[in-house]
Amino acid sequence: KWTAIEELLKIENIKPEEVIAIGDNINDKLMIEKAGLGVAMGHSNPRIKEIADEITDDNNSNGVAKILNKIS
Repeated sequence: KWTAIEELLKIENIKPEEVIAIGDNINDKLMIEKAGLGVAMGHSNPRIKEIADEITDDNNSNGVAKILNKIS
């Protein structure tokens, strides 16, 4: 996932520090580590929660909306 994000960053001239990555499983690890703000969902794998900058609620509790409202 991070590889695709990196390509978009190059195209759009965006810095990694300007990216918010939200994930919940091991396949999201790299993007959560590399993004300016890495967010783990409430139901995330415990290893993802350990590396995330923020932890939000799960999908059923509007976790994505809550983190977006928090940072805006």
